[in-house]
Amino acid sequence: MPITLRLGLYYATIFAGTGVSLPYIAVWFRAQGLNGAQIGAILSAPMLARVLTGPALGLWADGFRLRRTPMALLGAAAAAGYAALGFMHGFWAWFVAWFVGATAIAALTPLADVVAIRRARLDGFVYGLPRGVGSTAYVLANLTMGLLLTRWPPQIVLWWIVVLAVLTIAAARVLLPPDPVHDGARVGGRDRLRGLGGLLRDRTFLLAAVSAGLIQAGHAFYYGFSTLIWKAQGLSAALIGMLWAVGVAAEVAFMWFMEPWRRRLGPARLLALGGLGAVVRWTALGLSPPVALLVPLQGLHMFSFTSTYMASLQMMERLAPPQSASAAQTFSSALSTGLLIGIATLASGPLFDAVGAAGYFAMAATAGCGLAGALILVRRPASELA
Repeated sequence: MPITLRLGLYYATIFAGTGVSLPYIAVWFRAQGLNGAQIGAILSAPMLARVLTGPALGLWADGFRLRRTPMALLGAAAAAGYAALGFMHGFWAWFVAWFVGATAIAALTPLADVVAIRRARLDGFVYGLPRGVGSTAYVLANLTMGLLLTRWPPQIVLWWIVVLAVLTIAAARVLLPPDPVHDGARVGGRDRLRGLGGLLRDRTFLLAAVSAGLIQAGHAFYYGFSTLIWKAQGLSAALIGMLWAVGVAAEVAFMWFMEPWRRRLGPARLLALGGLGAVVRWTALGLSPPVALLVPLQGLHMFSFTSTYMASLQMMERLAPPQSASAAQTFSSALSTGLLIGIATLASGPLFDAVGAAGYFAMAATAGCGLAGALILVRRPASELA
């Protein structure tokens, strides 16, 4: 089986699970009798903690001989945490179980990125090809669960994510190549921690990670409240589903077909383009545009999310030494999908209650701060990102 297909199928096992857990686990918690505040607390906790758990798990993963070994173990931890939700009862029990499962599964994507980026460089394929398979699996799982919930009780959400977490264990062993973590001797824990400390003292690394995180954090209001806003504007469920699909299709198109252009542009300019796309997108959505403009605005997802994501991956790879690759990617991911978007998610609820769609303007300002950081990187010598 070609390495691109193997990596794509591995990404698919991760995203077919998160494509259900992220949008639908709240349905399961609601069916257990939890209120909105309790659900929000459970869901946001692993996001906010990811700034610590992400780098810690990255350092831990860099201590193994093969990269796929800690990935299989994290899949097992995710399966155990998710399964425990079905056998435990009460807010705090569910809080702990979800924290374990969500923390473990979130660590898999940056670790998979390390493997895929290295393989793309060595084997000469486009990284976006296998990663795009994961994005496709995400939207297919999302749509499938929407249909299943019309016929099945919310319990189907929980068992879906448990089964997919179990599949990541087998996929890590069967699909991932036996790539070593270190080309030479294994690096000790103190040296790995020292390597992470060196990254955190690197101003260029921190500026790149924070800038990308701020641009991505601007998506918080969109993820949490765009559906409610569009419903209030009179859009049908079918049309709203189509708009979400347009965003994912734009993401996949960027990953599959824009690789030569991405390479010519370079990571710093790519990040700036992502920030600019985000500012334009959120500002326009804050004005409650007519339906005719929503499709092209959703197409901007290829810049606000995908351009930013790809630039971040490339910069983290270039700025981090090989022995700190996992820690660098997980730290960047912890900012983008953890601390910063977690804070933005907490702020989005009161914003939505107070000003409705105008809450997008706050997301535009957040992305604008990330854009400013990206423009600083653009002006720096290319050698700093080499």
